[in-house]
Amino acid sequence: MSKKESFLVNRVKSVGYAFKGAVYLVRTEASIKIQVFCAIAVTIAGFYYDISKTEWLFQIAFIGLVMSLEGINTAIEYIADFIHPDRHETIGKIKDIAAGAVFIAAVSAAIAALVIYIPKIF
Repeated sequence: MSKKESFLVNRVKSVGYAFKGAVYLVRTEASIKIQVFCAIAVTIAGFYYDISKTEWLFQIAFIGLVMSLEGINTAIEYIADFIHPDRHETIGKIKDIAAGAVFIAAVSAAIAALVIYIPKIF
């Protein structure tokens, strides 16, 4: 019987696995690269236009939401392709729905960015 690892060791390992997954996502998925570029751009804009703490909170929340959903969408695509590698109508719907969730979050984030930055630009 092997010795059970401590709670702390398990948490450190979990964070390591999560970090590895995030790095893999950024390295391999074009869509998340676009999201990272957008996140960097609005972060620079936030410093340039000196946005408020509340605006920063919304901006950070939307960045996290969109990038997290992009990761979930990618995981769903991998699972769907693993389960049914050939083209399948239901798998296609599942993948479209997951992509639609990312789209909704991205549009919401873009609208929030417009609300924050249009008054500052004009």
